[in-house]
Parts: sequence; C-alpha cells; structure tokens
Amino acid sequence: MELTWHGHATWHVVVDDTELLIDPFFDNPKTDVDPEELDPDYLLLTHGHADHVGDAAAYPDATVVATPELTAYVQEEFGLDDSVAAGGMNIGGTVECGDAWVTMVRADHSNGIENDPDYSAGMPAGFVIGDKKPTQESDPDCTTFYHAGDTGLMSEMVDVIAPYLEPDAAALPAGDHFTMGPAGAGIAADWVGADVVFPMHYDSFGPIEIDTREFVSEVKAAGAAAEPVVLAGDETYSLE
Repeated sequence: MELTWHGHATWHVVVDDTELLIDPFFDNPKTDVDPEELDPDYLLLTHGHADHVGDAAAYPDATVVATPELTAYVQEEFGLDDSVAAGGMNIGGTVECGDAWVTMVRADHSNGIENDPDYSAGMPAGFVIGDKKPTQESDPDCTTFYHAGDTGLMSEMVDVIAPYLEPDAAALPAGDHFTMGPAGAGIAADWVGADVVFPMHYDSFGPIEIDTREFVSEVKAAGAAAEPVVLAGDETYSLE
C-alpha cells in the first residue's frame, strides 16, 4: 500500500492496482500537485466542507465513496455521476473498491454546507482502507490505513477502530482549533494502536498552524507504541 500526503487532509492511496483519493483539496501550501495530474478510481469524501471537497470536480470519472447525502450533493454540484451501490454508504458499512476494502467510521465534527441553498451532508466520517475485507478474526497479513477525517478524540477509536479494524497506519488531524490538536492526536495515536501515525490537517491557514515537533512529543508522551512520522507535502510512505 502506497500512501501519499498532498497536504491538509488529502491522501492518495494505492492498493495493488486501485487508486483512491481522499478529500481532494490542493489549494494548500504543502503541495505542488495539479489536481488533474491524478486519476483516481475512487474518490473518498469524509465530509462536505470546502477544504475537503474543493477539488472534487476534477475527477468526473471517479466513483464517489461518501454518505448518501454528500454523494447527492457532489453529483448535483460537480457532476460526479458514479458512486458506490445504492448512492452512497454510511457509518459502519464496508464496500469493496477494486483491490481495496473501505469501511466508514465515525468522526466527531460538523458537516453543514453553507451555500444557497444550504445542505445537510449527513454524518462526518473517517475511513479505514484495507487490502482485505475486515472480519472479527484478526489477520496479520492484512494491511490497513485509517484516515480519521476531521475529528476530536472519541471513544470509538479505542473501542471499535483499534480492536476490530486494526489499523497499521493512521493519519490524524493535529492542527487544533477545528479538530484535535497535537495533544489529542498523541492520545489518539495510542488509542488506535497503529504502528505508524502521521499528522494532517495543519498549516493550511492561520488558526491551524502548529510546530509538528509537538505532535511527535505528544505521541511519545501518551506512551503510544506508534512511530510518529511527519511527511513533507507530496511525500509517499510505503506501508508493508
């Protein structure tokens, strides 16, 4: 599994021959990529805020993976016609996306879309992406990446995501103000039980600027077994 961070909450994930793009927003200072340089098979949207769907229109051929409400919105606003079966998915569901399996999990955040008219985009979410379908039986050969979406700390991280979905790597918002900050992300790193954790959703604009050394120190202070890795924009991490 190849994980590339394009700044903010935007991740390009490659599982075998399948490409997935999460929360496309390339108007951030960490990336030099033109959205049209990528050609994902699947477009995963955690919620409907502009800094998570801002470049969704660049991918008219991608299959949308989002809540039914958000799927309907991007279909209407951006002309993204294709979606997973039944017009979307919801919290707790798992869908097969090419060579990947995508499970939608909770995120504690808001999700209104304020334009004319206003929209409800359903529940905000995170995604757990694996190369095998999750089951109750632990599979050491399964490789799994958790994208937490925009969220604060929540008990689901330790009660559901860690024991059931067993992420090997996790991208955690750390910019504070609109999500948890470095301290919360450090605790989340311990709770989710991943081997490696990445900070995201920071430095894109003034209120979420941080010193990433705080993220590293907070992960260690929480006693997390995870290795904190701060990626440069457009940098790829190979998850074995």
